[in-house]
Amino acid sequence: MKSNFIKKNYLEKIKKIQEHNNLYYNKSKPTITDQEYDVLKKEILELENKFSFLRNNKSPSISIGYKPSKNFTKIKHKIPMLSLGNAFGEQDLENFEKKIFNFLSLKKSSSIEYSAEPKIDGISASIIYINGKFTKGLSRGDGIEGEDITQNLKTIKDIPNSIQAKNFPKEIDIRGEVFIENKDFKKISDKFANPRNAASGSLRQKNPNVTGKIPLKFIAYTYGYAMNMKINNQEDFLKNLKLWGFKVNPFNKKITGVKNLILNHENLEKKRKEIELILMVLSTKLIILIYRKG
Repeated sequence: MKSNFIKKNYLEKIKKIQEHNNLYYNKSKPTITDQEYDVLKKEILELENKFSFLRNNKSPSISIGYKPSKNFTKIKHKIPMLSLGNAFGEQDLENFEKKIFNFLSLKKSSSIEYSAEPKIDGISASIIYINGKFTKGLSRGDGIEGEDITQNLKTIKDIPNSIQAKNFPKEIDIRGEVFIENKDFKKISDKFANPRNAASGSLRQKNPNVTGKIPLKFIAYTYGYAMNMKINNQEDFLKNLKLWGFKVNPFNKKITGVKNLILNHENLEKKRKEIELILMVLSTKLIILIYRKG
């Protein structure tokens, strides 16, 4: 009887998070905050870890985002476009670091460097270049397949149409966030609930001319697939992104150790108003990437 109750509770949470995924990814009309969504996701994952008989194909541990809209052609990502994991406190970060140490078989005396930056609250996009030309642009979709929103993305001035740099990979998909600044959002706030909805709704317009009238911005921070790229770490990759013509997060910082990650996050929270004057749109989350050496 107890297992039936646990499974029922679990399936109700799965149904609930799927409904919120649909509202967030497909309809651009979320009804809960990111924090509330993260708590629901954590509850599901904790139930799965505690009870091995719980498993569902629609669980956030398996599925990412939401199925692509039928209004756009679906294209498979060469490398899955996954979502960020969450850490709710210092213990979560310590557990994350332990997993890295175990996976890399590092000694306790070793230290791990991270690339950390505030997360822009917008829409993830993958910009595919072949021989220096912007050829395709995809949404995250369900992480496996994305929507072909190439023409809409080409209206964004922050995304270069061609890159001539000698060290630019023969083929690469640059990944980042499409967003609209608060000051620009105020001009169209009667049409959308918030800046993130404005970005999402604009990218889902069938007519690129309509999208072009919305002042969308793009910040790059990583890549999925890359051919013949000779860059060994995140710091150098960000430097090259700027050389290639992309905007990157000005608050990115290389940090060593969990304690310093916590301190950096606290400092960013204290500077929230200052940061928002520059980035204008800011999530409470902090993107943390492992700083890969050589």
